[in-house]
Amino acid sequence: MKEHSVIVVGAGMGGLVTALLLTNRGLQVTLLERAGQPGGKMREVQVAGQPLDAGPTVFTMRWVFDEIFAEAGTSLETHLRIRPLEVLARHAWSAEERLDLFADVERSTDAIGDFSGADEARRFRGFCRAARGIFETLDRPFIRGSLPSPVGLVGRVGPRGFRGLMKIKPFETLWGALGTHFRDPRLRQLFGRYATYCGSSPFLSPATLMLIAHVEQVGVWTVEGGMHQTAVALAKLAAEKGARIRYRSEVAEITTDRRRVRGVTLADGERLEADAVVANADVAAIAAGRFGEQARGAVPPQPPAQRSLSAVTWNLVAETEGFPLLRHTVFFSRDYPDEFDAIFQRASLPGEPTVYVCAHDRGDRTDELRDGPERLLFLVNAPAVGDTRSFDPVEIEQCETRAFSLLERCGLRVHKDPEASLMTTPAVFDGLFPATGGALYGQASHGWRASFNRPATRTRLPGLYLAGGSVHPGAGVPMAALSGRLAAACVLSDLTSTSR
Repeated sequence: MKEHSVIVVGAGMGGLVTALLLTNRGLQVTLLERAGQPGGKMREVQVAGQPLDAGPTVFTMRWVFDEIFAEAGTSLETHLRIRPLEVLARHAWSAEERLDLFADVERSTDAIGDFSGADEARRFRGFCRAARGIFETLDRPFIRGSLPSPVGLVGRVGPRGFRGLMKIKPFETLWGALGTHFRDPRLRQLFGRYATYCGSSPFLSPATLMLIAHVEQVGVWTVEGGMHQTAVALAKLAAEKGARIRYRSEVAEITTDRRRVRGVTLADGERLEADAVVANADVAAIAAGRFGEQARGAVPPQPPAQRSLSAVTWNLVAETEGFPLLRHTVFFSRDYPDEFDAIFQRASLPGEPTVYVCAHDRGDRTDELRDGPERLLFLVNAPAVGDTRSFDPVEIEQCETRAFSLLERCGLRVHKDPEASLMTTPAVFDGLFPATGGALYGQASHGWRASFNRPATRTRLPGLYLAGGSVHPGAGVPMAALSGRLAAACVLSDLTSTSR
């Protein structure tokens, strides 16, 4: 095979993995990133002179990264220091209602028994079996493979897997399925939150998302230095392998000869030629024409009504008191249906939002509490309307007041310093990731066909491929990494067949 050249647009997780694996196979790879650092949504910000993760904070599906680093001829441990958490997350509904979930299912079962009673503990065991069954049914034929049609998925699982396919409940909502597993509405709310991991509502997304519970039970890790170091490590390794990485290089157009891709044109007018282009950008940006008219027609339209969640976040360096935060803590609202109705039906900020808190300097033991200011990320879900509506200061202030009032109701007091805080809104996210409205997960996973409606790796335009959280197999750090692996495999396969 001759030495082919490939341009990867975007140094998010999917683009980094694509660049690494293609470079490792001997291709000439140029990775172009409009920002000044790698990571995409896995970004790092500076607050009061300290680095904080401002994107994903949970490292799961470690085996995906073990396989990727191994494919590149090295190991995860050589490039990252990670530590497993015993406590997956702490959950609170009031100052008296707290529940920890553990990596050890037996410990979680005991905790649920103490929290909700022996019957709920027994039902939790059944829920775990169901979640594991869904994951095992979909892992290789759907999550790891190219995007199949519904009929194609049936063909892939074969006769033996067909029975498992019938148990994944694709036509039932996650909220409805949880009602068959739990009587305690708090547990239903807790496990319903997994829909937000892919930017969706538990009331509209399919029960198949129960598989996320199994993924977390297999393990959650912390990355020394923050999740952003995962992107840094992949970028460094790709560069060591020979990839040319250019930051602050914005692509204005994916160029073609009307039959196939020929390269890209940068915003400053520079033209680069390539045999293939992998776009690690949100599909909405391509569909909106941000990369030219030829690329626009290569992907399906992305209706704004189908967007996933956005968020309002606060990165703080602040002192806290009263509540024993762990690395991951969730404070639940009192009206979960109204929270998602506000976001997806009324396109407004919730009256009382659920609040996720990542305490960057803490682990999973209460005795690790520290004195003085600490690095914190607070996140509430919001509608992805940043391109059509900028919430005014009064609305944002009300949202902040409601969020931090909920924390105080649960016993947590945060002493905020305006000089040591950074707020991000849907409008800001839309500026970072254009044409998305601030949606952080591509399309929402609403309805049984949603997963099949995500764009596949190959596009209608020969030579143009897709990677990232807005395409198959879905949103989230490990899924975006898998999309990059799929993109690399497709490029290698197609270029090899062309050479022949």
